[in-house]
Amino acid sequence: MHKSRLGCLVIDCETDDLDRESEFWSKALGHEIIRRYEPGDEDYRGLATDASQPRILLQKVTHPSRVHFDIETDNIEMEVNRLLKLGAKEVERVRHWCVMEAPSGHRFCVIGNQRQDFAEKANLWNET
Repeated sequence: MHKSRLGCLVIDCETDDLDRESEFWSKALGHEIIRRYEPGDEDYRGLATDASQPRILLQKVTHPSRVHFDIETDNIEMEVNRLLKLGAKEVERVRHWCVMEAPSGHRFCVIGNQRQDFAEKANLWNET
């Protein structure tokens, strides 16, 4: 058994100025910019959200700008396997998460659980 749920909306920005992009999205969505990443990891910015809502993350990328989402889980391997059985493909492993692709071609990531209410609010999956 494991749990998972929508964890984060990620705004991929092909840009040389992530602060400018963060300012735009902060004002467009009405969320304060937060920096909760390790020093030296300047390719990420967060937008403050209520703990019950998915996180919003801006990420500097080298591919065309797009939006993707992260599925948070308490067991990455089990969640990846569940999604593979549903028809997803594994694209690559990055740091401590897995990039996947849905049958429709949409990219998404499987990450470790991020929010405090995860245990009580996530979907429970019984593997057979």
